[in-house]
Amino acid sequence: MGYRPIFCFCEEDLELVGVNCSASNLGEDCGVITMDSILESLEKLFEPAVSGLGCEFWGVQFNVGGKRAVLRVFIEKESGVELDDCERVSRHLSSLLDVENIIRSEYVLEVSSPGFDRQLFKLDHFERNIGAKVVVKLRTPFDGRRKFTGLLTAVEGEDIVLRIDEEEYLLPYPLVDKANVVPQY
Repeated sequence: MGYRPIFCFCEEDLELVGVNCSASNLGEDCGVITMDSILESLEKLFEPAVSGLGCEFWGVQFNVGGKRAVLRVFIEKESGVELDDCERVSRHLSSLLDVENIIRSEYVLEVSSPGFDRQLFKLDHFERNIGAKVVVKLRTPFDGRRKFTGLLTAVEGEDIVLRIDEEEYLLPYPLVDKANVVPQY
């Protein structure tokens, strides 16, 4: 089965396009853009926009599976995220996305707070959640496993320190695929 890119960057029209690329030689004339590069572009676009609206840009997810793609943007605010904040940010980002035309396929834009089980997108997020119980899933196995659940005790350089039972694990941040805080009720 052949590889179908989610997005490609056409030298032909220098724009991001959806799954159905208009270039005739998809493999030769287009460079495949990874989901990571799409998310990085969205982060660069969203961070100053959200900050300008008095909120902190926490992170972004773009899920293309299922019936329709979903673009989730998470915002944070020291006093707590309110519905008005989500609506204001959603309207602004929607307009910005229309102008920038980064995503040409259909998608639903959702804006919300990161919640109690917040995903940790950046190394700074790990530093801000020291002392919390977290679940970390790695891209590749480390020490024979990919999933770790434990107490986040420190961040040392590019390593996340988790205490699981009586053992400490230094997990390389670049290997982290996804990490979430485990809510304590």
